[in-house]
Amino acid sequence: MRHQRRIIAHCLTAFLVLCAALLAVVASADDPARSGSVSAPHIRAELFSDVSAVAPGDTLTVALRLQPDEGWHTYWLNPGDSGLETRIRWTLPEGASAGSIQWPTPERIPVEHLVNYGFKGDTLLLVDITVPVDLDADTDTDTDTGFTLTADASWLVCEAECIPGDASLSLTLPVADISTLSQHTALFRQGRDSQPLAADWPTRFVIHDTYLEVRIQAPEDMPSTDLHFFAGAAELVEHAEPQTVAREDGALVIRQPLNLYFNQTPEHFAAVLRHDPTDGSASAWLLAARNNDQVAEAGQVASAPAPTGLWLALLLALGGGVLLNLMPCVFPVLSLKALSLTRSSAQRSHALAYTAGVLLCFIAIAGLLLALRAGGAALGWGFQLQSPPVVGALAYLMFALGLGLTGMVQLGAGWMGVGQRLTHGSGLSGSFFTGVLAVVVASPCTAPFMGTALGYAVTQPAPVALSVFAALGFGLALPFLLIGFIPALARALPKPGAWMDTFKQAMAFPLFLTSVWLLWVLGRQTGADGMAMALAGLVALALAMWLWGLAQQQGSRNKRIAAVALLLLAVWPLWSATRLVAPTAEAGSGHAQPWSAETLAALRADGQPVLVNMTADWCITCLANERVALDTDTVRNALTAHGVTYLKGDWTRQDPAITDYLAGYGRNGVPLYVLYPQDGGAPRILPQVLTPGLVSDALAAAAGQAASEQP
Repeated sequence: MRHQRRIIAHCLTAFLVLCAALLAVVASADDPARSGSVSAPHIRAELFSDVSAVAPGDTLTVALRLQPDEGWHTYWLNPGDSGLETRIRWTLPEGASAGSIQWPTPERIPVEHLVNYGFKGDTLLLVDITVPVDLDADTDTDTDTGFTLTADASWLVCEAECIPGDASLSLTLPVADISTLSQHTALFRQGRDSQPLAADWPTRFVIHDTYLEVRIQAPEDMPSTDLHFFAGAAELVEHAEPQTVAREDGALVIRQPLNLYFNQTPEHFAAVLRHDPTDGSASAWLLAARNNDQVAEAGQVASAPAPTGLWLALLLALGGGVLLNLMPCVFPVLSLKALSLTRSSAQRSHALAYTAGVLLCFIAIAGLLLALRAGGAALGWGFQLQSPPVVGALAYLMFALGLGLTGMVQLGAGWMGVGQRLTHGSGLSGSFFTGVLAVVVASPCTAPFMGTALGYAVTQPAPVALSVFAALGFGLALPFLLIGFIPALARALPKPGAWMDTFKQAMAFPLFLTSVWLLWVLGRQTGADGMAMALAGLVALALAMWLWGLAQQQGSRNKRIAAVALLLLAVWPLWSATRLVAPTAEAGSGHAQPWSAETLAALRADGQPVLVNMTADWCITCLANERVALDTDTVRNALTAHGVTYLKGDWTRQDPAITDYLAGYGRNGVPLYVLYPQDGGAPRILPQVLTPGLVSDALAAAAGQAASEQP
């Protein structure tokens, strides 16, 4: 019986589709301004024109009509938390042009814990078409000539499930001396009435650390209740989070939390302000929101106050730079600087030279990062150590500097700030290049406060971003700058003496350890074969420097030539090593599972608590946190006790997916630790320096919060 009913249902459906097609053909014959409609799953699409004949140089309006089934909907310019906006690609006669879609006023469509923006029921998307002035009018009505336009439309229609659809709809209109209105005037009036009213109210927006702020110079009688602001920019705000609307200094001020995946501040975007009073008389206005910072830069009067986030970011960057001196990846280079200050009587000059090297290198790396990101590259802070050639070159450099400090060879006059001269000119060049080297080695490390400051910087215009990076560099150089300019601190340094040679030789070993760490990173990037080849190159480098040292003592030209030949030979295994790629390995290890956006989404959909660790092998802070906290029995037991899944993402090599994830939390580098509570609670970002107790308490708090939320 069920099978027979299904056959009857299919027959009825086919009969109805056939009838609809016949009616469309008949209607099309009666009125050339209407195209044949297309029926797709759960939606019907049609194309209409507001004229039945078009004149050269005129402008006509075309409507794409979408009629979804009851309970189904399509999407607006910004679809919200999910979905896809309707798109139209036009094929027009030569010289004709199409405007953008004139969107109706959207409505909020809640779907479980998400909020989408779209349209329910009959929807009309209007587009203006400009006709070329040299279009010839039809002289023979029996011919098929005319003005033909084709709309290739694509949409997404959703209820609980979503079905993508597309159709190619064509329309041919005769060309006459004067345009003639079609019979669909009422239909187009309905379409225009559904659109928000264009308002010229000055609208400015500011991106703060965690939220969007919009100031609208609306009329004073505009109420501040029953309002909703629809931002036309995708991935800008959390659409399901509540908006706050208030009157401040004569303007409507709207605030809403930033989207989880927000990573770039737009220059401007279209927006709709909708008023839905309880009596059902809704009104809406179309606004053009502009970036307040860029308006101010252009010399125009800004309606919103200057963002306070910049000053906070500068302070965080300054503090992060100072704390960066305590990171283990920076210590070997700073030991060189400390040695140069103890041997120099001109501490102020050397401190200034060191500061200049730090600042210029920070700004140069930041400028390169911003330029590459503007070109579409998915890069983050410390990106240079994602490159095996850079890692290998730094390993060679640290090893060579260490050999120089042991006394095996005299590397010119005071290479990299050992207190002599890098060139035959001013000895300040040594301090300058020590600052450069400090930045190159230190930038992959992330000190406390740095993450927020860097995340803010990369979302701002270049002048603001470079200011934040300069503040970070100033913080790194600040301790030595204070030593150089405060006599009491300078007098606290040990006085020069014979002990300095011993101290200099001892400082070689932190450099050797840094070289070992860099070789380990290179091995993770290129595999065991790559690390072995680089080690062979280091042996050749050591032999070359030994021969050069003998040549310095004996004045032997042949030994110098042999040393140069060996130095060139040492480059070949390094170059070969950097061309290798390590076998693909899972980022997860032990109690950790490899991170992926799909895995995280699936766990979140199941309501499971998740701890995400974004790390990299070249990040000393990351490795220290894993050894001290995340890989301890205390945290392992807490993860098991609270049922938390531990995901680990590896950013050692460039990974655009991880870069996007970091950007979603306003970060530009690792480490990043995000704890997702059970049952879809708001995620919590953990500090960048962890302890077992801190992580365990966070896991317990997340479990306790989830339990308290359950009925």
